[in-house]
Amino acid sequence: MNASSPPRKQQIPVIVLAGFLGSGKTTLLNHLLRNRAGNRIGVIVNDFGAIEIDAMTVSGQVGSTVSLGNGCLCCAVDASELDTFLETLTGPAARLDVIVIEASGLAEPQELVRMILASENPHIVYGGLVEVVDAAEFDATRERHPEIDRHLAVADLVVLNKTDRVGHEEQTRVQDVIAAAAAPGRPGAAVIRAAYGRIDPELLFDPALRPDGEEKARQLTFEDLLRDRSEEEAGEGGHAHHLHAAYDSVSFTADVPMNPRRLMAFLDSRPQGLYRIKGFVDFGVGDRANKYALHAVGRFLRFDPRPWGRGEPRRTQLVLIGSGIAPDALHKELADCRENAAPAPDATRDAAHERSMWGVLRYVQRPDDDA
Repeated sequence: MNASSPPRKQQIPVIVLAGFLGSGKTTLLNHLLRNRAGNRIGVIVNDFGAIEIDAMTVSGQVGSTVSLGNGCLCCAVDASELDTFLETLTGPAARLDVIVIEASGLAEPQELVRMILASENPHIVYGGLVEVVDAAEFDATRERHPEIDRHLAVADLVVLNKTDRVGHEEQTRVQDVIAAAAAPGRPGAAVIRAAYGRIDPELLFDPALRPDGEEKARQLTFEDLLRDRSEEEAGEGGHAHHLHAAYDSVSFTADVPMNPRRLMAFLDSRPQGLYRIKGFVDFGVGDRANKYALHAVGRFLRFDPRPWGRGEPRRTQLVLIGSGIAPDALHKELADCRENAAPAPDATRDAAHERSMWGVLRYVQRPDDDA
């Protein structure tokens, strides 16, 4: 793709949520629907009954779509219909911010990931494979389902759930086993410990740009009703008041351009536990016309060139999210990716910068990919 090509339309991240029966996958999914941070979520499942939206009174049928009443949509599909429903959910009328595919009953999670990456739908982007694991029944699950090691090897994020049922030493042991399952040549998935599937939604998707709360008076959504009900049922001592599982985040800003080769070296060797990177990069004379939107999840990486706005400050702004990462060290590594002070560029230096952008442009989607 030529660096001066027009920017692509904002793409919707598609997240694959996997986990064996009893891991707490459905609990986590319902938690996201109740605490969606203003996002409109599309959910693809094979059984509406798994989504605990009592007010819907819906009997799930394969091949149907219903509104969850809060701007979210839910589709019941089989694997052969996945592309059709992705087309439906990415249409302008749906106005969705993120799509979550519940993997159980549809296909192996690896196959779903391949289908997303190979999809010709120009409106989606891979949002990661999230594997939910039962900390208390981990060994028994591996005995019943030895293929879990294969799932863990390709996961981008592992949610070690039900940690309230096991001690710290056992949690650490299970986490070590998960790390050992990593595919050769790649660091293991980021692992976050949780109870009741309560992870911060910002681990998976960003706060919406159009929050529902902008109106001073609005109709109650199912999210409001479900939150009130769950808090009432849990009471003061219940788990509804527990904080979300902790994670680390690093914010980085640079007012001087980033060196393409150094930044790519950093991205190629990003450490275990670093799950997501998002933001914009200024490559200076490497491409004066564009800033580069950076989207990374697990090993997946994409750059999207977008023209600078008139009067927009030219700077790099990145947010890194993970578990067990070293924020200070990451911040220093990124600072070392900045361009050194140098004289004004000449033709020779311009050509050198153009060559240094080749590594970045490998991760830019070509215009014909959007056809």
